[in-house]
Order: sequence, then C-alpha cells, then structure tokens
Amino acid sequence: MNETTTVNDSKQRFSMVDSGLWSIVAAVAALSLVIGAFGLFLPGGTGAAKASAAPPKTVDVTLTEFKVEPASINVESGQKLTLTVKNAGTMAHDLKLAGTTGTKLLQPGESETVTVGPIDATSQAWCTVPGHKDAGMLMAINVSGSSGGAAATPAADLAKGATIDPAAKPPADWKPYDPTLAPAAGGTVHDVEMHAIEKELAVAPGVTQMMWTFDGKVPGTILRGKIGDVFNVTLVNDGTMGHSIDFHASRVAWNEKMRTIKPGERLLYQFKADYAGAFMYHCGTAPTLHHIGNGMYGAIIIDPPDLAPVDHEYVMVQSELYLGEQGKEGDLTKMKNVAFDAVVFNGYYDQYKSSPIRVDPNQRIRVWVVDDGPSENSSFHIVGTIFDTVWKEGTYDLRPDARRGGSQALDLQPAQGGFVEFSLAEVGFYPIVTHKFSNASKGALGLFQAGDAKMEAGASH
Repeated sequence: MNETTTVNDSKQRFSMVDSGLWSIVAAVAALSLVIGAFGLFLPGGTGAAKASAAPPKTVDVTLTEFKVEPASINVESGQKLTLTVKNAGTMAHDLKLAGTTGTKLLQPGESETVTVGPIDATSQAWCTVPGHKDAGMLMAINVSGSSGGAAATPAADLAKGATIDPAAKPPADWKPYDPTLAPAAGGTVHDVEMHAIEKELAVAPGVTQMMWTFDGKVPGTILRGKIGDVFNVTLVNDGTMGHSIDFHASRVAWNEKMRTIKPGERLLYQFKADYAGAFMYHCGTAPTLHHIGNGMYGAIIIDPPDLAPVDHEYVMVQSELYLGEQGKEGDLTKMKNVAFDAVVFNGYYDQYKSSPIRVDPNQRIRVWVVDDGPSENSSFHIVGTIFDTVWKEGTYDLRPDARRGGSQALDLQPAQGGFVEFSLAEVGFYPIVTHKFSNASKGALGLFQAGDAKMEAGASH
C-alpha cells in the first residue's frame, strides 16, 4: 500500500465518523425539542407541569386574636391555594404567604378571597401586623413530598435582634430624657391631648428600634395632679395599627374608656383622681405585652395630701428592652420569655451615666419611681446616701421621726410606684441603680452629680 492510498483511507474514515457525530447531535437536539414541547406530560416535569399538576385547593380561613384557623393545611407540589379569609376578630388582621402575598388589611367582619402560589415547598402564611405572628397568627402550609423541611415555629423564627455595646457613647447631638418632674398644674381640671405614634427611636448608643409611643417618646408624657382633680385625656391614634390607653389612676369601665381605636380615630378618656399614687399608664391593645414592651407606657403622679416641699423632684420609670432587629419592633417572643436585653431608666441605656443629674450637696431631693416593666422588678437604690422618707403604693413606709430610721432601697414589682427623699452630703458622684445588680449592669445605671465634682479616671461602681 502506498502513502497516497493510506491518506485517502484515513480521510474516508474521519468523514464517516464526523457524519455519525453530526447525526447523533441532530438526534439529541430533536429529542430536546420534543421534551421541551411535551415536558408537561412527563413525570417530574417543571414549570407549567408543576403548576397544573392539580387544580387549586380552596380553603376557608378564619382570623381571630391571636390565631389562624386552620393552623395547618396540606397541598400538592406546584398546587395553587385559593383562600377565603374572614376576620372574625376585634382588630384589623391580614394573611400573607411568607409575609408578602395575600389579603389586604381586613377590618373586623371583612372577608377577602385570594389565590396564592403555585407552592413548591413547605411554607407559612401569617398576619403581618407587628407582633401578631409571634402571638400565634401563623398557618403552616405543608407540601406533600417537599424537601423544603418543616415550617418553622414562631420560637424558631426569632429575629436576631440588635446588640448593645456597653462601652459605646451616645452621639454628640444626643439629648437625655429630662427626668425633672414639674409641679402639678394649677386648677382642678386637666385637659390633655396625647398621640399614639410609631417612631424609630434610639434606645442605646448605635441602637434604634421602631417604638410604639405616647407623644413620640418613651416613657410617654408624665402627668401630674392632686386628689379630686379631673383629667380629660383625648387619645389620638396617629399610628398604623390599633392602640388604646389604660390609666391605673382611674376607676372606669375597661370596655369603654380603654377600648382600642383605629388609626385616625380619637377617644376621650375622662376620670377623677380619687387616690394618691405613682401610677403606671399603658396601651392595653392585645397583645398588651407587646405594646408595653415596645414602649407604650408612662406615669401619672397624683400627690398625697400635704406633700412637703423639696429642692428637686425627679421621675424614674424603669422598664425592659427586648430588642428586635435594628430599626424594627421589639421581639415579642423574648418578652414572653422575659429574656430582656436591657433594663433602663426612662427608656435609654445608662443615660444618666452619660448625662449625670446635677444638684448641690445637702439639697432636699425627691425621686418618684414607677416600675412599668412589663415584667421585671426593681430595687431602687442610690449609692452613697440613705432614704429618710419612703412612700410606696399610696402610703408612707418611713418618715423622719425620733426613731431616725433609714431605708436602703424602694422595692417595686411591675406596675407599682412610690417615691424616696434624701440629700447628698458631699461633693461627688452618687450612682443611681436597681440593686438587682444583674440589671444594673444591663443599663439601669445613672449618676447624681453633687456640686462641681470631677470624675476620676477609672472610677466605677
């Protein structure tokens, strides 16, 4: 065989192989077109195949405080859901798949039918009104044969929450909550307008939360009066959800004066102050724990008769912080478990440590204390002095007399209040704490500055 013959034979064999390969490629391409055109008929088909595997499933859903019925439903992979949702509760609710797609905000008695899906993996639908999901308004949607895993429970669905840095300092433009308590206004009738406002507020250096407030601050406006005074309080709901108000200083029917009002509504809450006390007020809209824990609280002081004059009066409202994500609402599940991130006076972490309260030595000082909780107790104490007067829950426990008794702390449970009186003997700093020191180290720390004292480097308590 000569060289020419060998080359020609090789070319012929390569040509045959090449033709065979192109035939295979063409066959595969044709098969792909067939599968693409008719894939919806093949087992395991995607896209339209899953969406049309079964007709939409129709479910009647009822919303109440605070649950969704049924709590769990089953669907096939790729199936759509047609939900007829009725709000049988007493406040506005909605229901949205994964918190994004579903009904509008339904007022009590309203219904809406929506179709969601197709649903390819186990999921959830819930009420998106803040706090309602954590309160129990959650429906599991289970997909047969899904590899998506079981729907998460509310406890496992916790937000990570913002984090407080104890060493951080407030920004230069920060201003503390003014603790000064003004004297009771003259006259016996007090006309007050208060506004329910949802507002992002700083609660610690570098940490903000979407607080629910009275008058845009936490605690809300401090009210004061005398026994026999009449308070005409008009609550205006400037928020996006229902709110209410409950004055512990009042004796009124819960279902009337303390009822929840919708956004844009107004409510007149009139009461006569029949008893002296350092009383809490708060929003009572369910879940009440969430509304209080997220900032809707304040204090109203009704003076006891013949209250002695002093040089300074201050008010300290103790409460807890249950941090949600930065800029978001507080975490209701943390609140349920009393798993607070901080305990604070007047709504901000260590604020009177950053901005001490200035007085002079030997001045007579009265501090009113209200534990607004919602859940933690208080042992109010000032390091370096002794209380010679203690008034708690409407009566004197201690007054100056021949026995020369002294008190170390004012002990309060949530929704209790009172006052202490004392003086500071020397120029210097006097820490303000709850003597439950695990909480003093979590934000319940401040300072009185008596005279022109200078803080020495490294000083601490």
